[in-house]
Amino acid sequence: MVRFNESSPMKGFILLGLSAHPKLEKTFFVLILLMYLVILLGNGILILVTILDSHLHTPMYFFLGNLSFLDICYTTSSVPLILDSFLTPRKTISFSACAVQMFLSFAMGATECVLLSMMAFDRYVAICNPLRYPVVMSKAVYVPMAAGSWAAGSITATVQTSLAMRLPFCGDNVINHFTCEILAVLKLACADISINVISMVVANVIFLGVPVLFISFSYVFILATILRIPSAEGRKKTFSTCSAHLTVVVVFYGTILFMYGKPKSKDPLGADKQDLADKLISLFYGVVTPMLNPIIYSLRNKDVKAAVRNLVSQKHFSQ
Repeated sequence: MVRFNESSPMKGFILLGLSAHPKLEKTFFVLILLMYLVILLGNGILILVTILDSHLHTPMYFFLGNLSFLDICYTTSSVPLILDSFLTPRKTISFSACAVQMFLSFAMGATECVLLSMMAFDRYVAICNPLRYPVVMSKAVYVPMAAGSWAAGSITATVQTSLAMRLPFCGDNVINHFTCEILAVLKLACADISINVISMVVANVIFLGVPVLFISFSYVFILATILRIPSAEGRKKTFSTCSAHLTVVVVFYGTILFMYGKPKSKDPLGADKQDLADKLISLFYGVVTPMLNPIIYSLRNKDVKAAVRNLVSQKHFSQ
């Protein structure tokens, strides 16, 4: 078998993508391109309004701006590669480009997990301790919280990527995926990957398990506080301040649980269909979820809708 790694710069990986389903490639090229444009437009507008509208200069919208920027970075790290794979007969990627793509994907995913938990804490303080909110969630607090989320995601991505790409890869260099997804790459290693598995389990506990528990406990206290509000109108108004974030959390973590928690088929004849389904679910997680985030916040948040209307009206009058 031929061994290849960073010492062999001419070698790289072949991304299988939807090569076995050429009829789907053109259809998905159009769909993914349209969704990517919606992601850029929707998240770009959210970033713009959170910067330009002084009413949105609060911790919640600061985190939302970070989330929108993260979604743009996350999709940009993979979608152009996916679109190119739909048009290119031989879908190759160099070793170094694969490492960069893997790092960005892992970093953005981990950062989003932490950011969503920070946003849950913000809603907890705002609803359960409103009088202390300006002190607890001051600028000196929420800016380092967001920066810490990015730093934590980058650190774990550096560890996971370096552990994966130091492995020797031999023989078959075909990645059965759209991108350099870390689990698909590890399958090609011709060495013991127990350290990689352990490190990924630890990372999953820290960046998936802990945030989920933190968010769950936050919303238990939030719901308990909302239920103590005497008027139905007051309960509805209070819940509306966190409903968009809760919806995004359900979509984000629900997709992850569906991806990795569903049972695997034992029928060899259904392996190809299951493989295709796994790829499409992964595609949904990587593209549809970032597209839904700005839509959810726009439809379920009066402040964001008002800020967008003001931005559009100002642009209209300036013309």
